[in-house]
Amino acid sequence: MKHSILLATVSSLILASPWAQAQEAPQSDETTFEDTTTDTQVEPEDEVATLATVSVIGSRGRARTDVDRPVPVDVVSAPELAATGQTDLAQQLQFTSPSFNSQKYGVNGATNFADPASLRGLAPDQTLVLVNGKRRHQFSALNLNVAPGLGTVVTDLNSIPTAAVGRIEVLRDGAAAQYGSDAIAGIINLTLKDSPDEGSISVTSGINEQGDGFTIKAALNNGISLGQDQGFLNFTLEHFSTDGTNRSDPYTGSLYPATPADYAVTGPTVDFPYSTATPRADRGFYPQTPFVVGRYGSNENQTYQAFVNSAYSISDDVEVYAFGGYSSKEITAYGFFRAPSTFGNASLGIFPDGYVPILPGKSVDYSFASGIRGELAGWDLDLSYVFGHNQLDQYARNTVNASLGEASPTEFYVGQTAFEQQTVDLSASKNYGAMFGLENLNVATGVQWRKDNFAVTRGSPESYAIGPLAATGKATGSNGRPGYAPDDETDIDRTNVGAYLDIEADVTEDLLFTTAVRYENYSDFGGNLSGKLAARYKLTDSVSVRGSYNRGFRAPSLAQVGNSVTTSTVQNNQILQTKQIASADPRLALLGVPDPEAEVSDNISLGLTGDFGQVLGGSLSGTLDIFQIDIKDRIAITERLVSANYPAVAAAFPGIREIRFFTNQIDTETQGIDAVLTYKRSLGEGDLSFTLAGTHVETSVVDQRETPAALIAGASQSVQDRLLVGQTAIELIEVAQPRTKVVMSGNYSLGNWSFLARGTYFGDVKAFSTGLSDVDGNVECDANNRCVQTFSDKTIVDLSATYTFENDLTLSVGANNIFDTYPDKWNNLADGAAFQASSYSNGQTPYTRNAGQFGFNGAYYYISATKRF
Repeated sequence: MKHSILLATVSSLILASPWAQAQEAPQSDETTFEDTTTDTQVEPEDEVATLATVSVIGSRGRARTDVDRPVPVDVVSAPELAATGQTDLAQQLQFTSPSFNSQKYGVNGATNFADPASLRGLAPDQTLVLVNGKRRHQFSALNLNVAPGLGTVVTDLNSIPTAAVGRIEVLRDGAAAQYGSDAIAGIINLTLKDSPDEGSISVTSGINEQGDGFTIKAALNNGISLGQDQGFLNFTLEHFSTDGTNRSDPYTGSLYPATPADYAVTGPTVDFPYSTATPRADRGFYPQTPFVVGRYGSNENQTYQAFVNSAYSISDDVEVYAFGGYSSKEITAYGFFRAPSTFGNASLGIFPDGYVPILPGKSVDYSFASGIRGELAGWDLDLSYVFGHNQLDQYARNTVNASLGEASPTEFYVGQTAFEQQTVDLSASKNYGAMFGLENLNVATGVQWRKDNFAVTRGSPESYAIGPLAATGKATGSNGRPGYAPDDETDIDRTNVGAYLDIEADVTEDLLFTTAVRYENYSDFGGNLSGKLAARYKLTDSVSVRGSYNRGFRAPSLAQVGNSVTTSTVQNNQILQTKQIASADPRLALLGVPDPEAEVSDNISLGLTGDFGQVLGGSLSGTLDIFQIDIKDRIAITERLVSANYPAVAAAFPGIREIRFFTNQIDTETQGIDAVLTYKRSLGEGDLSFTLAGTHVETSVVDQRETPAALIAGASQSVQDRLLVGQTAIELIEVAQPRTKVVMSGNYSLGNWSFLARGTYFGDVKAFSTGLSDVDGNVECDANNRCVQTFSDKTIVDLSATYTFENDLTLSVGANNIFDTYPDKWNNLADGAAFQASSYSNGQTPYTRNAGQFGFNGAYYYISATKRF
C-alpha cells in the first residue's frame, strides 16, 4: 500500500508539472535512444563490438563513440549476445566482454540462485547495474559460501529476459560521482528494445556432450505503435528451462558405520540391520561399484519472465515513459551426501542408506519505472520513479533435522529474504553550445532520493528446532540448509538523498574535459562526497589519449548490515550457536567493532585510442587503457571466531560457539590493462569482421587493520596474531578469478550465410584445500603446510553457422566449448588414500567450488530458430 501511495504521488507530480507543454522532445540524460533491433541474425557489423558505435552512458553531454570518449565503454548488441549460444544474460556477457566474469556454481549457497558477476576483477557489489539508465535493485540473499564474491550481494542479471535487451553498455571506469554508490568498478547499462513495429519469435534448444543439461528457451518480443506514431510499447515474454547436470566422481568416503550399535542414542533406538559386510547388491540401494552419490553440476531451472518498455509523447515535445517486468525462477540445488557413517547427520531410521539434501528455491523479482522528460527554459528535464523487489524463498527436501530423530519431517520451509528499493530522480541537462571561448559546454545536475528495505522471515519451526537428540551430538535444524530462526528475523530500511553536478566541455576541437561531483547522505551512517575528472586529447585526427580520476564510494548493503544467520547445537546440555552477527548488535560495539561505513575508492586510468581507417584493405580501430583502483576500508566478512579462543567473545555472547561479522577491515589495490581491437573488410563476395579484446587485472590486499584490542583481550598470542579477515577470504579476492581473459571472435557473412568462430582464453585461478598432493607441480605450501592449488589456464572454442531464409526465418546451429574442455580437478594420488584434497569431498566436488573460470559442463550443442515479423 505504501508503494502505491508513493507511486500515485509521483504520478500526480508528473502530470501536474508545468513543463508538460514544452517545445522540444529531449532525450534522457542517462539512457541511449538509438534504434535497437529484434533481429538475432549475426551480421558482421553487429558481431564486432565496434568502437564506432555511439553511446552516452557515463556522460550527460553529447553521445560519442568509444574512440572519442574520455573513458572506455563497450557496446554489445543484441545480435552479438544471441550469437554466443548462451541462454541467460550473464553468460552471454561472459563470452562477449573480457572485463566481465560470471560463473554458475553448484552446492554453493546463495550462488545457486543468482550468479556472482564482477567487472575488472572486483566484487559483484562494486559494479552498478542500470536499466534504461535507471538504477537496478539488487538480489536479496548474501553469498556466505567460500566462493568469489564472499560476503556480497549481487545484482541478478538473469532476472531480465535476454530477448528484451537491445544492447548492453559496459562502462569500464569509476562513476560514483555521476550515478552514486556501487559504481567503483564501472557500470553495466541494459538498454531495452524500443522498436514500435517489429517483433520476433525464437526457440533455442541444446544439450551437453554427456547427454544431460537439456535446455529449451522460447521467447516472444513484439513492438506496438501507440497513437499515430506518438509512442511505442515493446513487450517480451520468455520461458527458460534446463535440466541439471552432474559432474561428481565416484564416491570414495566411508558409507556405513563399522559398528551400528554405536548409533544407539538416548531416545528412539535405531534398528540398523546393515553393516559394511552386507553386499550392496543384496540391498539394492547402491548396486554399482564404483557409485556416484554427489549431485555437483548446474542446477535445474524453470524460469518465466515478462518485460515491457514503452514511451508516449503527450505533446510535440514532452514524453512519458514506463518500463519494468516480472521474473519467477524456480531452481533446484543440492547439498552434500550425508553418509550413514556420519553420526551427527545420520538419521538411520528414516534414511538408512544416507541422503542428499534437495534444496529448492524460488526467486521472484519485479520492477517498475515511470517518468516524464521534456524541456523547460532550455533545460532537458527527467523526473522518474523506480521500484524494485526481489524475494528468495528457500526450502529443504529429502533431508532431516537429525536432532528430532525419527520424528523429523523430511521437507522444510527454510525462510525468506527480501529486498526492496525505491528511487526518485530529478535530473536536468543543458547544452550551451559555444560560449566562454569553448567549442561546446554541457551542464547537468540532479537530485535523487532512495529508500532500501531488507527483511528476513523465519522458516518452519522444525527447520531451526533443537531436538532432544542434540545433546548426543546430532545436528540441529534442517540438514543442508538450516532454517532462519526467530532471532534471525529482521526488517530494516534506510534512506539517502544525493545531489550531483556534471560539466562536460569541448575546450577546443581536440580537447574534451569532464568533471562531476556528487554528495550523498545516508540515514544510517552519514554523508559521502565523490568526484570525477576526465579528459581526452586528439593527437591526430585518428589517435587520441585519454585519462580519468575518480573518487568513488560504495555504501554497505543493508544485507551486510542487517543479515543474521544462526545454527545451533547442544554440548553438555548447553545450547551453542554459530552466528553471523548483525552490525547493529550492541555487543559488537563492546568488543571495539565499529559499524561498517562506506568503502572509498581512488580510480586512475590512462588510455590510447585510434581509428585508423583503411588498413590492409579494411577498417581498423582500437583502444588501450591501463588503470589502478585503490579501495580503502573495503567491507569484508571475518573468519569464524571461536569463542573458546576469544574470552571477550565468550563473555559478550554467552552460549554462542563462534561468530563472524562484517567490517571495514582491509584495503585493496587493483591494477590492470584493457585492450580492444576491431577490424572489418570485404573478402571475396562476403564480409569479414574480427575482434580481439582482452584484460589483465591483479587485485592485492595491501593492508589490514589491527584487530580491536577489546576483541582479543585475554586471548593467546597465536590467536591475537591471526588475521581478522583470513587467508581464504584474501585468496577469494586476489586469485579466485582469472587475472587474464581474452575474447577473440571472427564472423564471415556470404549471402544468406553467416559463420562465427570465437575463442575465449581464461587465465589460471587458485584455491586452498587441505590434503593436497603436488603430483602435477601445481601446489604451493607455506611453512604451516597450508597449501594452494593452481588450476591452469584454458581456452574455450565456440563455432556456429547461421542461414537466413527469404521469409525472415533464421536458423542457427552451433557448439560451445567444441573441444569439450574442462577445468583441472583437485589433485589426488591415484590410490586416493595417502592424499585426498578435502575440497574434493570424497569425489562429490572434483572441480573447485572456491574459484571460477568457465564452468564444468563440457561441450554444449544447440540449434536456434528465429522468425521475425
